[in-house]
Amino acid sequence: MKILLLGKNGQLGWELQRALAPLGELVALDRHDPGGDLADTESLFARVTREAPQVIVNAAAYTAVDKAESEPRLAQQINAAAVAALASIAKDLGALLVHYSSDYVFDGSGDQPRDENAPLAPLSVYGAGKAAAEVVIRDIGCQHLILRTSWVYAARGGNFAKTMLRLAAERDQLKVIADQIGAPTGADLLADLSAHMIRATLADPSLSGLYNTVAAGETSWHAYACHVIEWARAKGHAIKVAPDQILAIPTSDYPTPARRPLNSRLSTAKLQAAFGLRLPPWQQGVERMLNEIL
Repeated sequence: MKILLLGKNGQLGWELQRALAPLGELVALDRHDPGGDLADTESLFARVTREAPQVIVNAAAYTAVDKAESEPRLAQQINAAAVAALASIAKDLGALLVHYSSDYVFDGSGDQPRDENAPLAPLSVYGAGKAAAEVVIRDIGCQHLILRTSWVYAARGGNFAKTMLRLAAERDQLKVIADQIGAPTGADLLADLSAHMIRATLADPSLSGLYNTVAAGETSWHAYACHVIEWARAKGHAIKVAPDQILAIPTSDYPTPARRPLNSRLSTAKLQAAFGLRLPPWQQGVERMLNEIL
């Protein structure tokens, strides 16, 4: 079996190279490789058609959420138009398309977890592209797995926890948003889940579909920051900021070009029932990552 991975050097793509390797022959591309740039649909189409994989895993995306507001055409090309091309190729080849979506497809209203059937209502250009990709994959009708996730982090590259630890070592006070709620989800967990789900879906195509895929539990960015900083303090790492000086602020106090959903809770009941998997608490993955970077 041949698996074609796009976006190999991103946080998720790096972990997918490890997780997918045992499943078959892995061809991994980034945007600098011929046919690996989702901004060039013609070259992408030609490369994927030539490789003729049984599984296409698209971990490439335009992820600069705020910059997308000023580059809507490029963001839409990468996050939606290129995905439509991949879905069409997958249908022609009879291949399984694996794609990653986002909590940003929702408007973040309410305080209850959303399931896979909740109506899409993105607030940003980035969210609109991700929502459009979900719809076009379904409409084209190729065999697919769409893993909708949130607050992705990895030990490799920059992440929220690293930023908080750096600032906590430098400053007497931090202000962190407390009214956005979601589940930090490790790229390593997403990659391992992807491998399990691909293997199961190839054996049972009825599993094809959209799945919310996040770690268990929920938190705010403020509580996430507190957890990370206090974990590091307890391990003896240099922390300057006092616990009572990690201040909770509303999103309105930190305006950004792109609006963020306040409620990013996602129900994973469908995934757990379909694949017989247990999703670990978000703290477990974050602490594992902290052990790697500190």
